[in-house]
Amino acid sequence: MTQKLLTQALIKFFAGLILVMLLVFIPAGTLHFARGWIFIALLFVPMFAAGLILMKKDPELLRKRLDAKEEQSQQKTVIALSGAMFLFGFITAGINFRVGRLILPAGVSAAAAVVFILAYIMYGEVLRENTYLSRTVEVQENQKVIDTGLYGIVRHPMYSATVLLFLSIPLILGSFFSFLIFLVYPFILVKRIKNEEEVLEEGLEGYAEYKQKVKYRLIPFIW
Repeated sequence: MTQKLLTQALIKFFAGLILVMLLVFIPAGTLHFARGWIFIALLFVPMFAAGLILMKKDPELLRKRLDAKEEQSQQKTVIALSGAMFLFGFITAGINFRVGRLILPAGVSAAAAVVFILAYIMYGEVLRENTYLSRTVEVQENQKVIDTGLYGIVRHPMYSATVLLFLSIPLILGSFFSFLIFLVYPFILVKRIKNEEEVLEEGLEGYAEYKQKVKYRLIPFIW
């Protein structure tokens, strides 16, 4: 199983790396896109390291994170919308660099890179706290409600981390127009979270009580 999991992880990692490079650099028309390389390093170097750690310490969690086959019909729509957002967002960032209009200042990209790294750390903490984290919406066998750590602040800290990650991406790439596209992500998440909570409340013991205890889904004091 370990060898099969390692092979699956490596295939998905390099497939993702190649896809993102194509989506960023082909529209840019050049490989001399420094912010593109910075983004790819920020995304894939920690991802590779996290994969190695999970392979050693929690291969079952890694398997869950690699499994992206969604059963919920509403979630399939969410995945399709997210995919379209990434597709148009990356292509727009590349074109934005090529035409050289409304390129954001380097300071904005640097600040966004810091936010991206902090969000990655937050994402890693969520993985440490919750070993039931699947990429699909489901209730797993023997799953328990996690209500400590970040889960004591918001009900979906993983999604909070991804909002910071994804909204940082176009800023790192220096593209104002791409940022406008990525702004749809929080609204896509609203649909996913509402459906996910219906599934969890129906199938996970104690989740209804957890919702009463932790009021906010994504952003403290807002929603």
